[in-house]
Amino acid sequence: MSLPVIVTRTLPGARDTAENLTRLGFAPVLSPMLSITETGLAPSDLKGVRHLIFTSANGVRAVRGAELPPDLTAWCVGPSTADAAREAGFATVIGGDGNAEDLARLILASYPNGPLLHIANEAAAGELVAALKSGGFEARFSAPYRTDAARSLSADALAAVAGPGPVILLLHSAKAATAVAASRPDLTNAALVAISQAALAPLQNAVSRGHWIAARPNEDSLMDALQRAAAALCP
Repeated sequence: MSLPVIVTRTLPGARDTAENLTRLGFAPVLSPMLSITETGLAPSDLKGVRHLIFTSANGVRAVRGAELPPDLTAWCVGPSTADAAREAGFATVIGGDGNAEDLARLILASYPNGPLLHIANEAAAGELVAALKSGGFEARFSAPYRTDAARSLSADALAAVAGPGPVILLLHSAKAATAVAASRPDLTNAALVAISQAALAPLQNAVSRGHWIAARPNEDSLMDALQRAAAALCP
């Protein structure tokens, strides 16, 4: 029987991760710990903007219905977000391969011309824009969607962690991990695999079979960390 892997990522990205897991021979168990509610992008938020900054594919999806100027540059935190921007029709996409701090450094080193707008949920407001402003750029923030936490892992996920065998809990974000922690599941049989140290932090002290962190905060590195965890669980 394939090793079960609980996917806490938000839909629809959770399905992409599940497809990757299936190809790698794992048994994905969907349990999104956050849901997305789009609230809309005010036209005034786009006034004069030449560049949009996306720190997740959720931000890209949240602006697809907006009337965007055709010549906007999309700055994306990683490959998955960059792919989403291209699929959404952005002609100029510049992708990073790290976290929001890495993306800020990339932008600062590239000297983009014109105002920048960071698109993300309300919890992400602040640091990236502050870094750009401190570098002398005109930058601001808009939250055209919000994230709401699930009350608990899904029934299938709870059954997996309650089973006699090992299971892997996959953590794509600190908010998802916080939602898991708040529901207080028994993670004794679970190995925790996180996309970053920040994503692991809310469950750092949970009693578990151990934890593994991706070398880089992207999906490919996360899959590498997961396979290391699987090898340790099932030698």
